[in-house]
Amino acid sequence: MLLAGEPGIGKSTLLLQVAAALGKRGSSVLYVCGEESAEQVKLRAGRVGASEGISLLPETDIAVVESTALAERPGLLIVDSVQTMADSELSGVPGSVGQVRACAARLMSVAKREGITVLLVGHVTKEGVIAGPRVLEHLVDTVLSFEGERDHTLRIVRATKNRFGSVSEIGIFEMEEAGLRAVGQASGTLLAGRTEDVAGSCVMVALEGSRPILVEVQALVTPSYLQMPRRLATGIDTSRMLQVLAVLERRAGLAFGQHDVYVSIAGGVRIAEPGIDLPLALALASARTDHPVSSGVVAFGELGLTGELRGVRQAEARLREAVRLGFTTAVFAPGRTREVPDGITAMQPRLVGDALAGTGVRG
Repeated sequence: MLLAGEPGIGKSTLLLQVAAALGKRGSSVLYVCGEESAEQVKLRAGRVGASEGISLLPETDIAVVESTALAERPGLLIVDSVQTMADSELSGVPGSVGQVRACAARLMSVAKREGITVLLVGHVTKEGVIAGPRVLEHLVDTVLSFEGERDHTLRIVRATKNRFGSVSEIGIFEMEEAGLRAVGQASGTLLAGRTEDVAGSCVMVALEGSRPILVEVQALVTPSYLQMPRRLATGIDTSRMLQVLAVLERRAGLAFGQHDVYVSIAGGVRIAEPGIDLPLALALASARTDHPVSSGVVAFGELGLTGELRGVRQAEARLREAVRLGFTTAVFAPGRTREVPDGITAMQPRLVGDALAGTGVRG
């Protein structure tokens, strides 16, 4: 398995808690600390309560790591990180393409030949992709992405590759003083502190894997004093925001050409699914007209270039989550829901202009 994330996001903390959980169940864990000293790892282990069944190996020579793993045969081998490992038989500094490829191949051989589960920690680049050769992702059975903003407490573990299960599933955690705590009901946490009846805000029912969660899409539209107005997005793809802006201008008659536009997903969550289009359009139009989205409304749906709304998967699961959180009206595309649960009213416009009028955004 490969776990990748930005520096300081909490990868080592998460792995120590995993090691602690396995140690309490009687499984042995060999933790190879190539980046930090054994004393640093021991201090963090004490903070998160990881003490049983964990052996620390401060080493960067892959041959020593391999021989130690073969001698001890642990239930789990954690290598933190693979970019610090080096093969003395090869030229090149640790972290180079050749070294990373060779070290990962030797660890894969240990895992498959000896039946030892190996968990690698990988670095990411400024663009958020896994550093090193792409062969690193092809070698492993599972790729996990550890996401989140360091200024926020929420962290998300997302499976982007899984040979033994589904992908796009997520685990949501909250960073606390004693480590990471699993968040069972993420929607309430993500919506905590939300102010209702404010222009530029719309609640979306997102679907991460098979798990529906409610997030707040926020938008701010202000007159620009620049020749090229700003377009900034946090938590969504900027190109998707620009496409929605173009549809609103062409199909809904809203002008953004002389305005700065800022978009954010509250709580530090990143949404990549097409269901973000409709709530993003509602938030942008609300911010532009200064009319709040009607109270109790949630939205989800894809927006076509002609202004039509398109359905997204598992609408019933999204609606049930909205009902559980007390929302009374759901705006989504027609024709994709067999049954609307009790307690919520379905608003199913065909065009984005109708959605804006139905939610009160157009005044």
